[in-house]
Amino acid sequence: MQDFRVETFLTVCRTMNYTRAAEELNITQPAVSQHIAHLERAYGTPLFVYRNKKLQLTDAGALLRDALATMAHDEHLLRERVRSAVTGARVELAVGMTLTAGEYLVAPPLADYLRRHPELNATVRSGGTGELLALLDAGKIDCAFVEGFFDKSAYAWDLFRTERLVCVCAADHEFATQPVRVEDLFGERLIMRETGSGTRAVLEHALAAQNLTVDGFAHTSVVESLDVIKIFVEHDLGISFLYEAAVARELAAGTLRAVKLEGPAIEHDIAFIRLKNSIFECDFQALFNELPTG
Repeated sequence: MQDFRVETFLTVCRTMNYTRAAEELNITQPAVSQHIAHLERAYGTPLFVYRNKKLQLTDAGALLRDALATMAHDEHLLRERVRSAVTGARVELAVGMTLTAGEYLVAPPLADYLRRHPELNATVRSGGTGELLALLDAGKIDCAFVEGFFDKSAYAWDLFRTERLVCVCAADHEFATQPVRVEDLFGERLIMRETGSGTRAVLEHALAAQNLTVDGFAHTSVVESLDVIKIFVEHDLGISFLYEAAVARELAAGTLRAVKLEGPAIEHDIAFIRLKNSIFECDFQALFNELPTG
């Protein structure tokens, strides 16, 4: 069973604030300090330091956080499986998905997988990559499919598929001059996702590789809904860069048109991630291996 001081430590790791950790755990701040001090004595090293008045993990603290987070999550999964074995209840599975990858790439094969495994009761959480990583670290989800950038050394992960980002415009849109390069589009209105979304991050990263930014466009509009972006582009309000799978239906129907540009294609990996060194890694691998990745 997880020691209560471990829960305190992981809460401080997540909040990076003793006061907020105490509030979340409904204990006093001195109690939080005592719990951290106990762990530091037990492991013989400081786990946190203040740098420029900001609380930070030491290298040892980060190592302990990663190990204890996985252990805490494994204990939760173990409890679920014991409960299932005793009562016959379904096994809970919490999956995270970034919005675009989830809706257009992951949901269909995951639905087929869950249909083949009626013993599972799935909960699906959607959000940006950063939000899903926080949920994974906190043990709120078991695994996630993300399209944004993450520290690949911090998680166990597999490549689900590589997807291409394409520029799209309304079917009858007329450019002043036919664009050849990305910068030829700077006179257009760019309709893009919000900061923090994987699609936005991939676009900004690709532009930065060419010493360009979204600020180069004459006008920009931020829209959090992919479906609304597609409607806006179809009505010739502007152009957008979207995953090819997300606009395949509209391209086939002729309501959107792909803009062919010179240079390397903008591609990005969709990754299946989970905490490292879990005793249930075989279960996660079995899930991943049953999902078609092409």
